[in-house]
Amino acid sequence: MKKTAFVSAEMDYEIAKELEDYLDITYDWGNAVLTVDQMKQACAGKDVIITSYDPVTKEVIDAAPNCGLIVCTRATPVNLDTAYAKEKGIKVSYAVERNSDSAAEFTMGLILAVTRKIAASYRDLCSGKFVADDIGSHGSESVKRDVTWSTGETSPYTYYKGYQLKGHSVGIVGVGSIGGRVAKLCDAFGMKVYGVSPHKTQADVPDYIELGTLEEIAPKVDILTVHLKDRPDTEKIINADIFKSMKKTAYLINTARGSVVDEDALIEALQTGEIAGAAIDVFSKEPIAKSHPFFTMPDKVLVTPHIGGATWDAISNHTREFVTDVKHYLNDEPLEYEYRK
Repeated sequence: MKKTAFVSAEMDYEIAKELEDYLDITYDWGNAVLTVDQMKQACAGKDVIITSYDPVTKEVIDAAPNCGLIVCTRATPVNLDTAYAKEKGIKVSYAVERNSDSAAEFTMGLILAVTRKIAASYRDLCSGKFVADDIGSHGSESVKRDVTWSTGETSPYTYYKGYQLKGHSVGIVGVGSIGGRVAKLCDAFGMKVYGVSPHKTQADVPDYIELGTLEEIAPKVDILTVHLKDRPDTEKIINADIFKSMKKTAYLINTARGSVVDEDALIEALQTGEIAGAAIDVFSKEPIAKSHPFFTMPDKVLVTPHIGGATWDAISNHTREFVTDVKHYLNDEPLEYEYRK
């Protein structure tokens, strides 16, 4: 007789359907996060629970006394009571690197967008700045194959002038799964790479990363990008003192968690010109309020709605990972992606 499973995770079904050979699966692919009561009912009697965001609390676990494996398809299983699962002898699997490449690439996109004013120039073109009248109304002499702008202050060639990444420096706060990938990409661009890590020594990182403390590297870099988890020791680690120490031409990038940056201090640093700008994908309160001060500084701040890891590839990645660990569990083998904390 097959073991039973409840699956509410985002997934690539073409990859996941293999598990139907081994499990009797109940699916709930709804768009809303389930309540505790809904999870208790859905998971009752199940041997395996696979979810992305739904709560797996003590009550849910108690409703599934036969459960031996819980999978969370996130890099940190914050929606699971992992301590209680461990107490009950239930294995926990998670998707630690499912979107690391996606988040790292997105970080590079934000870096390029702010240093080269890409988003700002597109916004202005859409609003009618630096554009010609409708092309159909042009006389033949005014239609050019290649525009040559003036170099005055009102010229877009001057107005949006930024700097290339090659030859400039980046400070990466947290050189783990995502930060390490960002470091490799920045090195490929020809940047000087500094890193901050509470756990790694110089011998633990590639030669192109020079480790130091946050206080040491902040004054040196043209870009400071943050890749830390949300923990008590990382809360507001990027604060007013750090902003005061940074170059006035420097940019802050945050695709990690809103809690790691003192948002009020960042707003003040942008308003007073202590730093040149920022690109922010995560906020202290989400979703970001439409009245947020960031929206009053469009020339200095690029904001996105927490989409750094939002790729179809990330879903395919975590599907492969949980399929692997479910098969390990069913064969009484060690899990490849076991959460041990």
